[in-house]
Amino acid sequence: MLFKFNQHRMINIQLTHPQSIVVIGGSNDIQKPGGKILKNLIDGKFPGELMVLNPKEALVQGIKSYQVPADLPDVDLAIIAIAAKYTPEVVEFLTQNKKTRAFIILSAGFSEESHEGKILEDRVVAAINKVDGALIGPNCVGILTPQHQSIFTYPIPKLSPKGCDFISGSGATACFIMEAGIPNGLQFANVYSVGNSAQLGVEDILQHMDEYFDPKTDSMVKLLYLENIEKPDLLLKHASSLIKKGCRIAAIKAGSSDAGSRAASSHTGALASPDAAVDALFKKAGIVRCYGREDMISVASVFMYPELKGKNIAIITHAGGPAVMLTDALSNGGLEVPTIAGQKADELKTKLFAGSSVTNPIDFLATGTAEQLGFIIDAVNQDFDSIDAMIVIFGTPGLAPIFDVYDLLLDKMKSSKKPIYPVLPSILTAADEVKSFIDGGGVFFPDEVILGNALTRVYFAPKPSDSSPNKYNIDKTTIRNVIDDADDGYLSPEKVQQLLDAAGISRAVEKVVSEPGNLSAAVAEVGFPLVMKVVGPVHKSDVGGVTLNIKTIEKASVEMNRMMKIDEATGVLLQPLLSGIELFSGVKREDKFGHMILFGLGGIFIEVLKDVQKMLAPVSEGEVLIAMTKLRAFKLIQGVRGQEGVNQELFAQTVAKLSALVEVGPEIAELDLNPLLGTSKSVVAVDARIRIEK
Repeated sequence: MLFKFNQHRMINIQLTHPQSIVVIGGSNDIQKPGGKILKNLIDGKFPGELMVLNPKEALVQGIKSYQVPADLPDVDLAIIAIAAKYTPEVVEFLTQNKKTRAFIILSAGFSEESHEGKILEDRVVAAINKVDGALIGPNCVGILTPQHQSIFTYPIPKLSPKGCDFISGSGATACFIMEAGIPNGLQFANVYSVGNSAQLGVEDILQHMDEYFDPKTDSMVKLLYLENIEKPDLLLKHASSLIKKGCRIAAIKAGSSDAGSRAASSHTGALASPDAAVDALFKKAGIVRCYGREDMISVASVFMYPELKGKNIAIITHAGGPAVMLTDALSNGGLEVPTIAGQKADELKTKLFAGSSVTNPIDFLATGTAEQLGFIIDAVNQDFDSIDAMIVIFGTPGLAPIFDVYDLLLDKMKSSKKPIYPVLPSILTAADEVKSFIDGGGVFFPDEVILGNALTRVYFAPKPSDSSPNKYNIDKTTIRNVIDDADDGYLSPEKVQQLLDAAGISRAVEKVVSEPGNLSAAVAEVGFPLVMKVVGPVHKSDVGGVTLNIKTIEKASVEMNRMMKIDEATGVLLQPLLSGIELFSGVKREDKFGHMILFGLGGIFIEVLKDVQKMLAPVSEGEVLIAMTKLRAFKLIQGVRGQEGVNQELFAQTVAKLSALVEVGPEIAELDLNPLLGTSKSVVAVDARIRIEK
């Protein structure tokens, strides 16, 4: 990747293509970071001027060493491997006196450790920002690019533009993921370990890769390991952009459990954890989310093959058990292993040993040969149009070498018009053959179920969302007036009604009564049968504050007297008794991510099954309609066994209007429409709560 220099970007040419590098704290001891990184730079044949700053040495690993910073010539990139307490002074000197504009700080002891460390880190960043410089780290293992191996760890993979670009918030994790991927044939193009991300984080590196992306020379696969997402807008924008340019992105976001989340006062709040916001962000961007190293390696390996264009997979195997397990994994994930039959199948069977099966899985027995494997792959390519891709499982009991099989497999993979995914399970018994396969450029999967799971997740990963939100004619003035006049906390029913009306969301007729003398007039306006709900307590049902199907004024009077005695009661809400399928929609504001929009079926589906879709605002009707089909209970929305369904367009409009509402009123922290009642002709909000947090 050729990074171009732009004075206004933090990533600069001195970091990506330095003409000179100094290792501050470079050592002859290659068991120290300063010694190891120097050795790696030498081994990587860095073409520019390489120097060391070490007050005790004149020569370090054969490289000239300067004793004091003042003696150094001007230098593009400084790699720092000295104690944190000495670092700010060195950085300040180099930026002001030696035209140094790029820094990789390996040292720990900064913000990750203490308040004092944070002060040191802030000094370093201030000095580098003052000269529009670039900083990787501190507390990182460095970067690995075709230009320079500024990394102090192993493994150091042979870099290839066809490999993955890998950006990691953790140096150790970067090493472990490479350790897991290299033995499978996975290659890397650029590796960035950003450590504390004091200046440049994962999102910033991705932004640079996007803004200077060249499809002819750059990697089409990006892997991300994130411990924090500080700039979700940046991540969403540039991940979406890269994927639209043809790239594929997989990411691990660590720290996904929500054990420490605060108690929430609404259904939406309880369902919308910070990790749900990460999920929603990844889906909106088109990123495939992974949950561990092996998971990421398997997804990345799938990315190395042509994109799967259909659901139908042929399994080619010489071992029955793995084929059965793979069939289960594919079927459970939504892909299909269809039966193969007919004249062409019969012709293929005549070329195989007796006892072979071609129905799919195609099992050509433990005695199957390389030639027979070739016949099968050719037939799947040419004769079975319904098949979209093939998975070849081939190991060995160790009776004879299988170089010929793997050589043929490599050749066929390069020429096949359909993707071929190789499962090579004999990583010990056929170690030499597997190495030969990798040396030929192959990427393989050691486990068929891990491949099956990865393939289904990649196939069904959403595309980046690019539908622009609908521009509803909502009453922005009223929305702003209500919110500007409100205090923090839950809005009164009257104010909630004003917001829903201003957003164009259909709601049930409502009247709030606080004096018994006003009850008759309110009942006459709402009509029987009606529902009465206490106003004041947050969880109305829990305190006996909801009564349904009231048909007389006498019953209404009794219920009002009872409800007004409930703690915190300020009034009683009257609504007509409506029928329909219970739906739910809500909004939750999540720090840094903005508003999450949630929707699904209400009632038991939200209480017990938590069957909801979660999306990041803004959302459009079209996006909601697509997400709606992912609900487990979608068939109930469509209508089943003669039962009336829900008007999907009206439901989607309601959800999208919530998105438009919070765009005008970002102070809305939580919003619940639960239930919405849906029929084939209407979707009406029956109960709504809105909490403001300014």
